[in-house]
Amino acid sequence: VESWGPLVRGKFSTLDALAPIATRHGKTRAQVILRWIIQRGIRALPKSVHKERIEENIDIFDFTLTEQDMLTISALNSDTRTGPNPDELLF
Repeated sequence: VESWGPLVRGKFSTLDALAPIATRHGKTRAQVILRWIIQRGIRALPKSVHKERIEENIDIFDFTLTEQDMLTISALNSDTRTGPNPDELLF
């Protein structure tokens, strides 16, 4: 499984529920999202043209989210798609 464009152009990194988790780990909300994806065993392919964001996106391997952090973030699921539904693609 692969997460393509996991930060949805920064939209998810503004979620207030992520702020306490990010603060506790000394990371940004975007880093918390990327770490959550990685800890779930999913490949994350964040995109950016900004050097500082590219560096930030890779700086997610020096912390681990707790089980409660993982549950809190998982509960934010809204089943939102930003691309085509793979179940509806014809090959």
